[in-house]
Amino acid sequence: MTADDVLAGVGPRLRQLRKEREVTLAALSGATGISVSTLSRLESGLRKPSLELLLPIAQAHQVPLDELVGAPPVRDPRVHAEPITRHGRTHWPLTRQAGGLQAFKVLIPRSEEEPDPRTHEGYEWLYVLSGRLRLVLGRHDVVLAPGEAAEFDTRVPHWFGSAGEGPVEFLSLFGPQGERMHVRARPKRS
Repeated sequence: MTADDVLAGVGPRLRQLRKEREVTLAALSGATGISVSTLSRLESGLRKPSLELLLPIAQAHQVPLDELVGAPPVRDPRVHAEPITRHGRTHWPLTRQAGGLQAFKVLIPRSEEEPDPRTHEGYEWLYVLSGRLRLVLGRHDVVLAPGEAAEFDTRVPHWFGSAGEGPVEFLSLFGPQGERMHVRARPKRS
């Protein structure tokens, strides 16, 4: 649906809403401060709707602006993905779309597993929620505590697992090679 299609549907919706509420053009004009002729031209499609005109009409009818322009309903924002368990590790997908940046919540139980670094295309960002995460990355062997994060190119040999007496839970954002997180830093105050 194009912007012109959306705009073309506004007039009929305005007329229908006004008639359903049994409001005259004169009464709507009094409530909005918009002239009767402008309201009539809006309803007939002879005047393009603008935000300055639609806001007072939405307020007068006590409806969201989305209803006047026929915006599609907002879908349920929750992600209802089933957890995936592989090699004792549980991954909960947190994104819906395939490709591009992917987000997962990961739970790795405590284990005595020896690091076996691997490589693959991509870029990864990790954020520890609870427990302690051991990250072997190239020649580095580090332990991340809750609230700590790491980011790395996955072409560098890497491995991660639980470093403590219990499980580790963390967020993982993974993207194709070259796609990195965009971290916005707060500017320093002068």
